Amino acid sequence: MILTVTPNPAIDVTYRVSALDIGESHRVSPATRAGGKGINVARVIAQTGGHAFALTTAGGAAGLRLADDLQASGLPHELIPVAAPTRSSVAIVDGASGLTTIFNETGDPLSEKEWTAFDDAVDRLAVAATCLVGSGSLPPGAPIDFYARLVRVASTCGIPSIVDATGPGLLLAAEAGADVLKPNRRELAESTGEDDPIVGAARLLERGAGLVLVSLGEQGMLAVPASNPSRALRAALPQPLHGNATGAGDAGVAAVAACLAAGITDPATLLSRATAWSAAAVLAPLAGELDPSYADLETRLELTPYPQKAD
Repeated sequence: MILTVTPNPAIDVTYRVSALDIGESHRVSPATRAGGKGINVARVIAQTGGHAFALTTAGGAAGLRLADDLQASGLPHELIPVAAPTRSSVAIVDGASGLTTIFNETGDPLSEKEWTAFDDAVDRLAVAATCLVGSGSLPPGAPIDFYARLVRVASTCGIPSIVDATGPGLLLAAEAGADVLKPNRRELAESTGEDDPIVGAARLLERGAGLVLVSLGEQGMLAVPASNPSRALRAALPQPLHGNATGAGDAGVAAVAACLAAGITDPATLLSRATAWSAAAVLAPLAGELDPSYADLETRLELTPYPQKAD
């Protein structure tokens, strides 16, 4: 069982328009579902035949909607009741440009008692897990070392850990020895102060991470291993795909979790699977889903050293 931990879930609302005309009115039919990075990860794992369990919070009327959606989906989960209302996230998919614009609410703080209940649930559920995934933003006032604590819990249980976060949480997760970190290029630069993704990844490896996967958007994904940071690999499709990129990074995390839970640790394999699943998520209508072509996409990937050596 792969345990996904989402401390700041959301009700995801997706609007699709044939063409986004800024400043004008649009008539739309929204798609609404329980979201948040870890929940998306769990959905993808379940879709591909894996066993995932989602731990998250729920509060207020939006929290009831989140609970109802998770129940209807059949995804195994546990919700920690909180007083703060569950936030919302809005994605606007522009069919004309192929771009998706996202508005994420920050969320509200949790009480000390609620954090304790959340931590206790992590400790209890991790005992039966084969991999632990921590991903997404933290609500205001959250313990700065929350993700580092998840890594330590995983280590105590003898299971691999994956963290998809940004800022101090990402740095502290590296220091705690996370097996895999998966920021995108912007998050990596903001967290490390390094614009070059190889240099930024090296900073995380120096702190103690085992492998850093860096999403590059349409340019694919990088794998930078601690064993040899100078031998980074990039995986990309020959031509970029256009669609809804919301949740693409979560699909990549799901791929890595599925591999690690099965004992697969080869960086090139992790990179290929993560890149293919991320690409398949771009072709899917909603975050937390893969287009059925994900296996075929993996066969079409091109793996090259990064940066490429001059001839």
